[in-house]
Amino acid sequence: MRYYQRTELIAKVKEVALLEGDFVLRSGKRSKYYLDKYLFEGIPSILCSLAHHMARMVPEDVNRLAGVELGGIPVVTALSQATDIPCIFVRKSVKEHGTSKLVEGVYEPTDRVLMVEDVVTTGGQLIEMIGHLKEDMGLSVVGVIAVLDRDEGSREAFAEIGMPFNALFTREDLGF
Repeated sequence: MRYYQRTELIAKVKEVALLEGDFVLRSGKRSKYYLDKYLFEGIPSILCSLAHHMARMVPEDVNRLAGVELGGIPVVTALSQATDIPCIFVRKSVKEHGTSKLVEGVYEPTDRVLMVEDVVTTGGQLIEMIGHLKEDMGLSVVGVIAVLDRDEGSREAFAEIGMPFNALFTREDLGF
């Protein structure tokens, strides 16, 4: 598979998934644009290209990737394939049936985990998940990477908890 160069990838993501209108975000904020991640995450050439570029952002000492349901799951799976680093899947809440797990997959308490997300606005949900992984699971979360940082407070929020954060694109890169 041919990977899109960065400028091509930006154009493809915008073409497929950038919507204009009046949207309410998870943070409660309103926005005139919305990047519908499910529209780009379902296209293999885009998803594989995102993972290809994000693989360069993974610190060398990471031995487990973690994606938060739902949008982070396709991204973390593609990144796991691109880096050959195993991944785990983090639920937003403990399931009430079966094994009642918050984290699905194979992991060890000594793992150095990198959180992987699709779109980050304020970072609130990820910070909550990081707390669960550290406190409840005993995992060492060493950073966060995302496809898009909407530049609405996430960098500052991660800095407050001493968590390194990087994104492949910012809203400026996508032209909004």
